Amino acid sequence: MELQFEGDELKSVLNRLRRAQGQISGVIKMIEEGRDCEDVVTQLAAASRALDRAGFAIIATGLQQCLTDAGDGGAETTVQMKARLEKLFLSLA
Repeated sequence: MELQFEGDELKSVLNRLRRAQGQISGVIKMIEEGRDCEDVVTQLAAASRALDRAGFAIIATGLQQCLTDAGDGGAETTVQMKARLEKLFLSLA
């Protein structure tokens, strides 16, 4: 399944991933500087949420595209896509 993002969808996912990237860099710097544990964990949690949201946005786009494409295939294709998407959702849990 190849994902195809449109303008706003792509921008939103990339922004979330860049935000997570910046937060992870911040966590690394905080650890190197010996910052307070609570601050590090708070920043790490924010990075984790940003990654989760990006992942869910990617899967939601994939689900939308699969449902659209499923009309072209048989029931077996729909069942296979459902299983693949379920596995993807569970990988983020």
